[in-house]
This record gives sequence, C-alpha cells and structure tokens, in this order.
Amino acid sequence: MREVADAEAAAHARWQWIRERFLPGPCEAVRMPTSTPGWYVISLRPRGQHAAIRRAAARRGAGLIALSPWALQERGDEAARLTLQCALAAPRVLFTSPAAVRAADRLQPLRASRRDHGGWLAVGSGTAAALRRVGIGDVASPQRMDSEGLLALPQLQAIAGSRVGLVTAPGGRGVLAPALQARGAEVIRADVYERVPVALSSRALAAVRDLRQPAVLAVSSGQALQHVLAAAPADVARTLRASVVVAASERLAALARECGFARIAVAASARPADLIDAALDAID
Repeated sequence: MREVADAEAAAHARWQWIRERFLPGPCEAVRMPTSTPGWYVISLRPRGQHAAIRRAAARRGAGLIALSPWALQERGDEAARLTLQCALAAPRVLFTSPAAVRAADRLQPLRASRRDHGGWLAVGSGTAAALRRVGIGDVASPQRMDSEGLLALPQLQAIAGSRVGLVTAPGGRGVLAPALQARGAEVIRADVYERVPVALSSRALAAVRDLRQPAVLAVSSGQALQHVLAAAPADVARTLRASVVVAASERLAALARECGFARIAVAASARPADLIDAALDAID
C-alpha cells in the first residue's frame, strides 16, 4: 500500500509541475487543493506568473485566485534591439523586473554586452537574481525593493550629465525616469517587453464571487490594481474592495486608499514570501 501511495503522490507532483509550467492561462485561475484552505490570496500577477506566490500561499495554508489583467509579451523587433544596445552602452543600466532581464537577454546576450565595466542595477532581489542567472555577477539592488529604494542607491546619486539605461516595459515604474532626469541624467529607455491586456478569467471571477473564507488582495503593481478594478464586474469589484489589501510599498498602499480600500497592510517587499507574511498578519 505504501508503494501505491508513493506512486500516486509522485504522479500528482508531476502533474502539478506540468500545469505550473506548460498550462498557464484561464486554467490557472483557481487550483483546488485536496482540502479547503482557510483563506485565499488574490494575485494580480501577469498570466502565467503566479507560481511563486502560489507556493508561498500554500505554505501558509492559503489558496490562490489568479486574477491576471494582462500577459507579458517580449519584443523582438529591430527597434527594440537598437534601443537596448543604446541603453546597455550607458555607464549605469537599470532593470525593472526579471521579465525585463529575460527579454533583454534574448534580444542581446547580456553577459557579452558590457564586459569592460559594471554598473548593473536591479530594482530588487528577484531582478538581481535574474541577472546573475544570465551571467552578470556584480549587481547592485536595494534592500527596499521598489522605485524609491532603487533611487536611494549610492550609484544613482551623483549622475548629473551622465547616461542611465532603463530596461523595462511601457507603463509601470513611472517614478524612475522623471526622477533620474531631475538629477540631471540622460535616460535611455529600452522597452523590451510589453503588457498585453487580457480578459479577466471567468473562472477567477466566479471564484471571487463564491468566496466564503477571508481573502487578501496582493498588490505589487498599481497599474494592475487599477486595470482589474476597471475591468471587473461591479459585484466582483465590491468584493475586492471589501478584502484586505497587502501592498508591496507605501506608494501602492496610498493608491489602494485612493481606490476605495479601507483595510490595507504594507509588506516588507514585493517578494511573494513577504507579501504572504504580511497577508497572514493582516487577517489574524
């Protein structure tokens, strides 16, 4: 009997692995665990990008509802390639997300692009880890993993008259470029991927409507929050606003208040583990 149980557990693990990696989209909106979770996390991450927060939630006994407002689409056109080359030639280059690192590396292998000097900056530990995975060893990132934390790095203080490359996507991180320009830097922006709006999953919307347990809305993108509130049916938007928001920064917490949320907690960072820890504290 033990061998049968072990075989069933192994088969289940393989199926979960396959679903996480190869079946993103509407089918990921809610994955029912073997027992009903005591609470839920509603994730606004892009389609197919929920695996890390799903694992962090499961470790704390929570289910996850994937309410994706968009999917990520890498750019492969010549204009993107040329702007990336210009950005990478700057003495300092900022990457705003792991997705920006992956998309840039496919356009132009990063390890071979700047062998003569450093100046690699990442908005947080996840982005820094993505740079290291593609062969960039010397990366600076802030402890406070948001735009404000990045702007506080010593490498971005005396930058008047210098060039700064910004590897990112249209929209989001809107604070960075104006702040760098205000310090006298020339910002060379390379949009290497884009966020493509998608219809909110009907399965996820149904899961929100059917919620009976406490729910926490994890917010690491102001654009995602605004997009979901605008696109969701009125009854779903009311349910979302009645949930606890866990924001990845004080700036996002302020935006949540402007959007009508009353119960708001601020996580230590946008890392899934920090968001879930703050969520658990908020509902206790």
